[in-house]
Amino acid sequence: MQRDWDERARENPRFYIVNSQQTWTDGEFYRGGRQTVANEILTDMINICQGRDPKQMKILEIGCGAGRVTRALADLFGEVHAVDVSGEMVRLARAACGDRSNVFIYQNNGADLSVIGELVLDFAFSSCCFQHIPSRDVIERYVREVARLLRPGALFKFEVQGYVALDAPADDTWLGVSFSDAEAVAMAQRCGFEPRYRVGAGGEQFWLWFFRK
Repeated sequence: MQRDWDERARENPRFYIVNSQQTWTDGEFYRGGRQTVANEILTDMINICQGRDPKQMKILEIGCGAGRVTRALADLFGEVHAVDVSGEMVRLARAACGDRSNVFIYQNNGADLSVIGELVLDFAFSSCCFQHIPSRDVIERYVREVARLLRPGALFKFEVQGYVALDAPADDTWLGVSFSDAEAVAMAQRCGFEPRYRVGAGGEQFWLWFFRK
């Protein structure tokens, strides 16, 4: 994962983050991040904030890439802690968020979230990340680590590859591994979450709402 995403970041990072066109201006690229927050965060504030002031919340983003969504999250929440396995992507994300003092970006090891330490977090989010991971075991380790860091009752909202008919190679870091609805539910229960809502089973964007028990 680290090698492949470092190479993609050196080649054309914005294309590999949003591959609907080859080149993106700063305005286009970061506007897409704001749109992700508008679509997936602002429409779901009851589940995410649970009565808390977002400016008082510490949140986690997994797979921050070049900071496209991270910047928009920082405009909404008090602290944003973001991780990516690619050192090249982390470098780009830190540059993109250099004017936001409430953003903390880390390169993690691709296996756990030990780089975050023992922070108690109020919300965790991930988009366009787990669809690229070729191992269910690795994804489940991430989910367990999020459970370790989230306060009880807090939400982990994320998406996985749900297209179970996909026949990707075992080491494909672009297509990744898929989850059926039953597999997603079982993972939540093993990791200490209540899988309260699920949208998009069978498709590329299978969104999961896991609430920490």
